[in-house]
This record gives sequence, structure tokens and C-alpha cells, in this order.
Amino acid sequence: MHTTQTELADGRVELRDRSRIESSPLYNRDLAPVPIAERNWTTYNFAALWISMAHCIPTYMLASGLIASGMNWWQALLTVGLGNTIVLVPILLNSHPGTKYGIPFPVFARAAYGTIGSNVPALMRALVACGWFGIQAWIGGEALNTFFVTVIPGWATLLGRGFGGHTTTEWVSFLLFWGLNVFIIYRGMDLLRRVENWAAPFVLVMTTVLLVWAIRSANGFGPLLAESGKFSSVGEFSKVFVPSLTAMIGFWATLSLNMPDFTRFGRSQRQQVVGQVVALPTTMFVFAAMGVLITSATAIIYGELIWDPIKLIGHFRNPFVIAMSMFTAVVATLAVNIAANVVSPANDFANAFPRAISFKTGGLITGILGIVIQPWRLLADPSGYIYGWLLRYSGGLGAIAGVLIADYWLVRRRELQIEDLYLPGGSYRYTSGWHMPGVIATVAGCAAAWGGLVVAPLRPLYDYAWFVGFGVALGVYLLLAGRARR
Repeated sequence: MHTTQTELADGRVELRDRSRIESSPLYNRDLAPVPIAERNWTTYNFAALWISMAHCIPTYMLASGLIASGMNWWQALLTVGLGNTIVLVPILLNSHPGTKYGIPFPVFARAAYGTIGSNVPALMRALVACGWFGIQAWIGGEALNTFFVTVIPGWATLLGRGFGGHTTTEWVSFLLFWGLNVFIIYRGMDLLRRVENWAAPFVLVMTTVLLVWAIRSANGFGPLLAESGKFSSVGEFSKVFVPSLTAMIGFWATLSLNMPDFTRFGRSQRQQVVGQVVALPTTMFVFAAMGVLITSATAIIYGELIWDPIKLIGHFRNPFVIAMSMFTAVVATLAVNIAANVVSPANDFANAFPRAISFKTGGLITGILGIVIQPWRLLADPSGYIYGWLLRYSGGLGAIAGVLIADYWLVRRRELQIEDLYLPGGSYRYTSGWHMPGVIATVAGCAAAWGGLVVAPLRPLYDYAWFVGFGVALGVYLLLAGRARR
């Protein structure tokens, strides 16, 4: 064990003397290793985190989008359940170093990529988070707009026809909700944490009410479960199942990388593992099942599949029902957006310029890029959301996961030198701050996963983007890094 760090009986490691790293250009307080005394997250905290993040509108749209793509109820639930079980494996593997060493994701990545090279995976992860921030902000804006349409006469056309297929008031609602997110980043993080404690169960209760309405309006479960989907053979189903499964993994592929941002506060490995295993697959499955059943009901009730819950609620006429529903959507979206889509990119941008970018500045950068990515296009239809956005980025994040897991579990055998992770001249400097095996393996994984987009014979690989990126990157890294350490 390195002389500047101490390992406790439970396997957690603490840096004894921080004097050297506190003056380092690679250090700031947001990226610092968490002292043992401050690692106080329990099983409940990790379970509550996942319940809060899973009870959100994108989770609902994830499952309902599969119904809109032609699956029946059991095919959609099988896809969601299997995808979340698979992604739980890299989530747990990458959670371990956070709890053991108290370090966030971008600092953990320095071991595999180098002190400067770590910006490659960190910024790739951050850009995906910016996209998710924009998606959540657009959904929240839709909720506000639906509410305003209900309470303000003529709101839809109040400011003109607008542009890009959306009215001016829709754009105003989006910017209002976006501004509310940025305001909370700067002023109200403590308030948001308190809201999150009751937001998830409140969202679950309101979704249950919507489910009861859907079942009653569709005359019971019978008509819903009788929906057969549009696939007449296993072959036809498999053509949609494979990319859909990969997209399901892509949904949480982001958190499979940056869970150290949260597990660094864990009291023990056992508590973070149990909390995540209990909460993630079960919560996703239950909430997705609600989305599947409600979406199936819309085909019976309205004669069309409505996969967006905000648009579904827009069919209601009772102002109180709409107000409560939109309040639920706004609260849930705010809570999830800050927790899942600001914490990570703020740390990732800070990793690139530790002395210049704080958490607040990183959050503002995230918000601006969330607009640039144009989330309204990603949510225009289920195929764009699932087979474009989720499937596409899963290949790149899968490649990063392959490198991190290979380096930490297979090459280093879970042994890191905390102090050197923060020193420009430490053992993770490699070649001018770059560890080329990590970079090369990531490029190889991305090329294999995305090659089908430009090379027609490789198109089938794209449907397995996360698996291909993960497998190729892991293999290439073991070949290059393993040889270098011999």
C-alpha cells in the first residue's frame, strides 16, 4: 500500500496527508477524495437515489416508446427488464472504486487514461449528460406549456405561430423551465435535495392514479393484454428487439460510468451494492410497466398510441387534474435533472480546468449545451429517441466502460494510488499526461460500434453498439496495457 494512504479493515482507503495535492493544478474541492468520516450514505440513500431517478418521464417514455414501435406489453417489459439487469453489472463494477477510495468518476478515469487523457471519457460523458439535461428541460417545458394552456385563455397562440414546428409560447415555456433549472443550480441545491425525498413517491402515486384511469377507460386489463403487437414472427421481433435492448442499456450507460460520483460517499461496499441491486431493476420494471399499460390503453381509448405522457394529459379537460399532473411532472423532472444530469458534467468540466471551472460554472455550461443539442428533435418520435439518441451514444459509453473495468479489475487488481491521481508528475502522468492504451482502446471500441453508420456491411454491429464498444475496448486495452505492465 502507498505510504500516504491508509486502508481500513472494511477495505476503504483514505489519504492521510492532503498537503501535496491541495496545491496541485489537478485538484479542487469538488474533485477531492471524500474523507472516511464524511462517507455516510447508507443502503437507503442509494436505493432512494435510484428510485428518484427512475421515477421520471423519460423512463415512462422509454417503455411506452417500445409499444409505439410495435411491441406488445410482455415484449416491451422483457426488453426493459433484461436491459436494466445487464447494465447493473458495469454500474456495480464501476461503483467499487468510488466507495473504496472516495474519488469521483473523472479522477478515477485518470488511472486508465492519464491525468490529461481522462478528459476524453469525462467530456464524452459530459456531452451525453448535456443532451439529457436538454431532454428533461424540454419535457418540463412541455408540462409548463400544457398547464398554461389550461389556465390562460388563448395561451397557445398568444405570442404568434412560432417556428420549427412549435409555437412561440412552447419555446417560452421551455426557456422558463430551463431557467428554473439553472436558478436551482446556483441557489437552491439544499431545497432540491429535500424535494427529492418526497418527489419519487409522489410521482409514483400520481402515475398509479393515471394507470387506474387508463384501465377503467379501456374496460379492464383484458383489452390491454390482448394487444398482440405488429410482429408476426420471431425473426421480425428480433430485428427490433436487439437495437431496443441496446438502447435500454444505453439509458443508464451514463450512470454506469459516473456512479463513483455518488458511491464515494458510501459507508461500505455492501450497502452501496444492496441499495442499487434492490432499487434499480425493480423500480425501472414497475414504472416501465405502468408506462406500457397506459400507452396500450391510449390505443383503445383514443384510437392512437400516445407515448408522451404530457401530450396524453393534454387530452384531459379538468383544470385541477391537469394542474396536479403538470405539478407532478415539473417536480419529478427538476429533481431528476439536477441529480442525474448536472452532478456528473459539472465534475467532468471541472476536471478539464480544475482551477477555472466550479460546480456552478459547470452546471451553466451543461444548460447551454443542453439547448445546442436541440432536444426537441430527439423527442420528435419514438424511433429518434430510442434508436437514434440512446442507441448511438451507447457505443461510445460502452467503450469507456470496457476500458475502466479492464484497467481497475483486471490490470490493477483494484489497487490505486490516491495521491498520484491528483499530481501532474505522479505515476498516472504516463506520456505527458496521456495513457495511450486507454485512448486507443476507446477509439477502437467507438469505431467498431459506430462503423455500421458509414460502412454498410458493418451495419448489424450498430444494433449491438454498447456490447461491441465494450467488448472491443476491453480486449484492446488488455492487449496494450497488459503488455506494457509486463
